[in-house]
Amino acid sequence: MQLQTIRPNIVQAIRAYRVDDLMRAAQEAGQHFLYANLAEAQNKQEVLDAIAASFMFPAHFGKNLDALYDCITDSVNKSGAQTGFVVVLELIPDNAKFDREFREQLLDTFREAADFWAERRVAFRCFYSFAVAPNQDDAWEHTIEVAQTKPISKASAKAGLNPNFGVNMPLMSSAFDTSMWLSAA
Repeated sequence: MQLQTIRPNIVQAIRAYRVDDLMRAAQEAGQHFLYANLAEAQNKQEVLDAIAASFMFPAHFGKNLDALYDCITDSVNKSGAQTGFVVVLELIPDNAKFDREFREQLLDTFREAADFWAERRVAFRCFYSFAVAPNQDDAWEHTIEVAQTKPISKASAKAGLNPNFGVNMPLMSSAFDTSMWLSAA
């Protein structure tokens, strides 16, 4: 799969793409691959917490949409030139506990980030999917297999292992570990 076939600076449903194909394409293009599995999150705070943990945001992350935007735009931009981003938000909650308005605001935050990076001529592609619960009368049911994720230990991270992807999947890159970049410069 080639990223050139996917319009840059877009936020879209993942539909025709597989996560491992997107990850491989990002690696081949030398772009950052950021993945958040939100299957366990049930409300907006848990969604923000899961994104912050998955994307390795700094400890001072404010856990709101403004802070999310800042972390995926200004903070990274200040650390130097960027090669591009492929972001996957898998299984965004779609249940009674999760405010649908917040879900749209979350996606709007990523759309605004795509615009930010477009102005700087940096590709920012964000893909998302929803976790849909069956309705009361089972008129329509959507089944999703949820991969069990476990936190990555520091030893695994240093060894480049990622238990959330399996044996052949490397640890994702984080554009948000700016201290690493600054110390390398």
